[in-house]
Amino acid sequence: MPQRAVDESRPKPCGRARRGLARCGARGARALAAALSALLMSATAGADELQPFEASYTWIWHGMTVAESRLKLERTGDTWTYSSRSEPRGLGRLLSERPKTVSVLKVTAANVEPLSYKGDDGTGSTRRKVDVEYDWEKRRVTGVYEDAPVDLPLTPGVQDEASVQVALMVELLRGRTPERFELLDKNSVREYSYVREGKEMLKTPFGDVPTVIYRSHRANSPHVNRYWCAPGRGYIPIRVEQKRGDDVQWIMEIRSLKRE
Repeated sequence: MPQRAVDESRPKPCGRARRGLARCGARGARALAAALSALLMSATAGADELQPFEASYTWIWHGMTVAESRLKLERTGDTWTYSSRSEPRGLGRLLSERPKTVSVLKVTAANVEPLSYKGDDGTGSTRRKVDVEYDWEKRRVTGVYEDAPVDLPLTPGVQDEASVQVALMVELLRGRTPERFELLDKNSVREYSYVREGKEMLKTPFGDVPTVIYRSHRANSPHVNRYWCAPGRGYIPIRVEQKRGDDVQWIMEIRSLKRE
């Protein structure tokens, strides 16, 4: 899909713009990459059956290409491991962040159970570091989430930024459209609503692709995420967008895909 050209001779971003781009390079990239990856499933697969894959996405911040995210989902025995890594492109080369995450989870007959979620922004700072473990026998989730100690009760259905997308897909494959999920957010759990908004035909590197649009939103938050998922291609997210009010904050669009 055509992208807006980036002028490498532009001066370095400063003030509000630079802080906004830095935030995108860290938590925003981690959250979005996690959200994108777990949506990928086979259109012909049975319920609960994920398909290993590798994919890359172009990440556009306020109209400028700033990064490329590479995602990988692997089968690891009776669990799944998802990893993501983002590398700067264009204006993003002015920043030091190299966000990466690793998430381990299990799909059960009842729901998706996250087992661990780890990530950092590649700078060595603990401000964007996440390292949490889920103990489903003791019903506790513990660890550290962006310098905030985590020790919370663990109830069925609680997810994180990565596992929630698997949970969403499992529900859809089982013929159910979930209305909400509870997500771990630092040392608290917050509720997010999920709504199907409609359909749209998108131009992609693979040609014109029919997509279904899903919206995610947390109460009292100005941000809304939308996912353009392709049912005919295993619900791959062809495009993802975050808006603050009417302002598009960032967009991610698929570049390449390899499935086993």
